[in-house]
Amino acid sequence: MKKIVKRDIFDKIYAHLTEGEITVITGARQTGKTTLLMELKEKLIAEKRASQNSIKIYNLDLIRNLEDLKDQTEFIKYLKEELKREKFLYVFIDEVQRIENPGIFLKGIYDLNLPIKFVVTGSSSLEIRSKISETLTGRKRVFYVWPFSFSEYIRAKEPRLLDLIKKSGISKINRSKMLEHFYEYITFGGYPRVVLAKETDEKIQILNEIYTSYIEKDVVGYLKIKKPLFYSKLIVLLANQVGSLMNFDEICNALRINFRTLESYVSALENTFVIKLVRPYFTNAKKEIIKMPKVYFIDTGLRNFAMRNFAPFTESRDKGKLLESSVFASLLRREDLKINYWRTKDKNEVDFVLRDFYGNIVPLEVKASEIDLPKFFRNLKIFLEKYNLKTAYVVNLSLEETTSFEGKSIKFILPYSVGNVKF
Repeated sequence: MKKIVKRDIFDKIYAHLTEGEITVITGARQTGKTTLLMELKEKLIAEKRASQNSIKIYNLDLIRNLEDLKDQTEFIKYLKEELKREKFLYVFIDEVQRIENPGIFLKGIYDLNLPIKFVVTGSSSLEIRSKISETLTGRKRVFYVWPFSFSEYIRAKEPRLLDLIKKSGISKINRSKMLEHFYEYITFGGYPRVVLAKETDEKIQILNEIYTSYIEKDVVGYLKIKKPLFYSKLIVLLANQVGSLMNFDEICNALRINFRTLESYVSALENTFVIKLVRPYFTNAKKEIIKMPKVYFIDTGLRNFAMRNFAPFTESRDKGKLLESSVFASLLRREDLKINYWRTKDKNEVDFVLRDFYGNIVPLEVKASEIDLPKFFRNLKIFLEKYNLKTAYVVNLSLEETTSFEGKSIKFILPYSVGNVKF
């Protein structure tokens, strides 16, 4: 029996089912979007908000289901016939981007004001944005499904540990156990099937399947990339540059491709949730970096697969890159934060600069090491003074403590706490 792990975002999506807007769920392949649809269906039926017959599910990876939605007029006729038997319908469409002009298709039905709730999923944010979001302005809300967060990982692997922590806090023993789990999580990533696999060889094989499926279905089949070999080489090159400034000219020379092709490849990687570029934070163009982005992988397991390196985290030469990428992925799930980095032309740097909706700014530095005693780091001190701020954070592997100096403070936190910190 397939193990179901409750996702952090499930309750938000379920609550949105009472809204008239179209619910749009997007995220990379195999992150659990289809499973979420099944869970939504089961809960609707369990709470007697719907019956089996009033929930229509279409998986557009299946040709027969895609044929059912090929003609909008015929589909509307079908829905109206079903509404003679049911007072309200839920229509779930998996991989909606496979419909030709899906935004126009959905808008035409939505604007009929029929008693229908649409829930749709898609694996490409580019297609969701260009073919759905723009057409459905004011008619939809988008939810993002990422690979498992660390809390979801623990929920899948050892839920009693979370219960124990809630009751008695994190003791040294529990902290050690959490870090042990975190090191495995950062090595193999958070794709649900990978997390649930028990053996290392099986985890790597699943990552191979995910990567191969991505290249064959999305890159070659869907995105129509004409040179998949160069695309794969770019992924490897970027995997080695995690947390580094991207020099587009150097990459073009290394791959022997032109700038426009590189730009389109990077855009495709971002819009299919493989990587994310982080832009610089600056107020002084003469002294601070203003253009070059940094690159991060959304899933560290996929990054390690690209590098063909699954060395244990504590022994890895890439500890810094992996931890920084994992911290970024945790921050990315925080809808309340905008993420940048900061670097001056004389090379003072802060890994992440976080900004909330109210304009508050918090610098965060990542150290892939054990820190015994709290201390002020020069780069954070410079940033705090320059922007007249009071608090900074340091993610590290051992210390949970706050230190103060001249009215400013640095809070040391463990990496698995990032998702829950109120910055």
